[in-house]
Amino acid sequence: MKHILLKSGLVILGAILQGFGMGVFLFPHAIPSGGSGGLAILINHWFTMNMGPALWVVNFSFLVLGVKYLGKTFALWTFIGITLTSISIDFFEKHLIIFNRHIFNDLVIGSIFLGTGIGTLMRVGVSNGGIGVLALIISHFRRSLPGKSLFTINCIIFFVTAVIISWKILFLALVSQWISATIIDFVFRMQLKPTFPT
Repeated sequence: MKHILLKSGLVILGAILQGFGMGVFLFPHAIPSGGSGGLAILINHWFTMNMGPALWVVNFSFLVLGVKYLGKTFALWTFIGITLTSISIDFFEKHLIIFNRHIFNDLVIGSIFLGTGIGTLMRVGVSNGGIGVLALIISHFRRSLPGKSLFTINCIIFFVTAVIISWKILFLALVSQWISATIIDFVFRMQLKPTFPT
């Protein structure tokens, strides 16, 4: 029970940190946090749906596709994580407004929070959902590593988002990916005890 409570607390923390980075710093500039973020930005652009619910729809759709391959326990924790992240994004977008923004500062700060949140989730065996689930499905069928599929799909989504909204998004998204991936690796390598099963 103690382990479940601790894991729950870390999932909540990771989801809030991720939602804070996206809702406060990245999404106001339409900077995709990843492939799912890019799709959420497109949904927001086309249907004027708020970013929190838009991201949840994208993540949940891919999670439903991946339950068979990821397992029910993994899927349940991931569902909790993506739901809390979307609620956090929606809350921060509505209640925390920053004036006199600087896009580069927001890019760096948002990517650091994003990477810390995702890294925290991954440390306790929880996925942040989205395109990562699709990449795992592709790797299952092709019997290959998911990294290449994930990178390829994300780049395609970034390109499409850039064509539809603005070309600067492509550069900003790639920089954000590099920063957040570096932070994810740092958090993931930290020696945290206890280790949690998925």
